[in-house]
Amino acid sequence: MQKHVIFNADDFGYSRGINRGVVEAHQRGVVTSATLMINGPAVDEAIVLSRENPDLAVGLHVNFTNEAQRLVDLEDRKATKEFLRRQFDQFCERLGRKPTHLDSHQHVHRHPVRRRQFQELAFEHGIPLRDEFPVTFKGGFYGQWEYGVTDPSKISFEALEGILRREIDEGVYEVSCHPGYVDAALDCLYHAERELELRTLCDPRVRQVLAEEEIGLLSYARLREVAPVLHLR
Repeated sequence: MQKHVIFNADDFGYSRGINRGVVEAHQRGVVTSATLMINGPAVDEAIVLSRENPDLAVGLHVNFTNEAQRLVDLEDRKATKEFLRRQFDQFCERLGRKPTHLDSHQHVHRHPVRRRQFQELAFEHGIPLRDEFPVTFKGGFYGQWEYGVTDPSKISFEALEGILRREIDEGVYEVSCHPGYVDAALDCLYHAERELELRTLCDPRVRQVLAEEEIGLLSYARLREVAPVLHLR
């Protein structure tokens, strides 16, 4: 079995600056997939951009929180299930197809109760869910491991090189990322770091490392080609 990596850009549709960064990281860099905030402020533009870039696999980035807000009562099982499925239905209606994959903003799907709700939805529609077989999730490429404190070294070329050389084995891995440009219309904690991520993701040395390590670039739209499993129907 070969080694494959999916670079997935979160937060597509959150701002025009992020949209611009995601598309640039796809066109000039190694990003193959993105997850769309269907309730994001810049979702209309993101949908247009997704159609202009058909090789960018677009999934659903379920958003319950924005930043520190709560858009739904996270302790209300019925409410979270309905809100999850409403966002899924909105995605399908607006894009005319199912998302290629499923994850969540600020990892709200990792809570045991909500995880079950996400698992049920993913299995029902035969789409991959972050943190679930057959894709191993790698979230180490991130520039704020202490709240509000930026550490550029964590999103440098050297940091990404280390992940690719030391943490990728046989199988399929997702490296999550957050490329973008600073956008005055967006008030969020993780902001300027997005431009640093973008620079690294577009660094031509990344493709050289992939070649040296014999790691194939993959998108979620092409996952079935290398990992055919029953629940991906």
